[in-house]
Amino acid sequence: MSANARAVPGARTRRAPGIVDALTRPLYWLYERRLLRAVSASSHLPRHIGIIMDGNRRFARAVGMDSEAGHDLGASKAREVLDWCLELGIRHVTLWGFSAENRGRAKAEVAHLYRIFGDQARELLGDSKIHGNEVRVRVIGDIEDFPEEAKAGLRALEEATAPYSGMQVNIALGYGGREEIVTAVRGLLAEKATAGADLRAVADGLTAEQIGRHLYTAGTPDPDFVIRTSGEVRLSGFLLWQSVHSEFYFCDAFWPDFRKLDFLRAVRSFQARERRFGR
Repeated sequence: MSANARAVPGARTRRAPGIVDALTRPLYWLYERRLLRAVSASSHLPRHIGIIMDGNRRFARAVGMDSEAGHDLGASKAREVLDWCLELGIRHVTLWGFSAENRGRAKAEVAHLYRIFGDQARELLGDSKIHGNEVRVRVIGDIEDFPEEAKAGLRALEEATAPYSGMQVNIALGYGGREEIVTAVRGLLAEKATAGADLRAVADGLTAEQIGRHLYTAGTPDPDFVIRTSGEVRLSGFLLWQSVHSEFYFCDAFWPDFRKLDFLRAVRSFQARERRFGR
């Protein structure tokens, strides 16, 4: 666990704006630039970063906003973080934006999230950075019950970026780790049944590699680094299968309050670790 992580949910202490901000902002900027140079100079960068974007609603409550405004800020932050990953040359990023359980939230909140997903997909579709850097975007999870407008925007983004071979971005929507594994096993069994295989023979010859080929993230390297914001110290089912050898970093900041400085500190923490893969 990182030095600045806590097991108790929370965020950085917020200071009232004023002369202190005016004095410290240049110092933070200088520190950020120095940290960026140090992180960029190392060849030991994560190939695949998974991010659990947590804390939109708690951030909104903390600063006197409604939850919809918190989700709007969270969506903007996701765009920022993708820019930071591009700057470092991270090849694969998975952002968890909506879990299978999130469907149980208030109807108005869920409807607003659906609108955000559709709007963000259309904005990314017209973003010159996406096309200039050949960023491929894929949606992983179950979005069949999403409104048609949101699904159409997401599918248009996937189709437009499918030929790209730059940074690969997975957006996890309607996603649950257990559901992903169940879906993968079902897909494998259906494939074998179509080929006329005997169920007992399939069970006897079943391998992790076979299941892996049917996961949502098939073709993408497993995440070597997972970041969660908001101070929560758990995965909540995020990439359960794929994260078996991942390094984890839990940051106190709520997602909308996650700064580039926090991101760079996280990557620096990863660079300082020795990965042994259970050996």
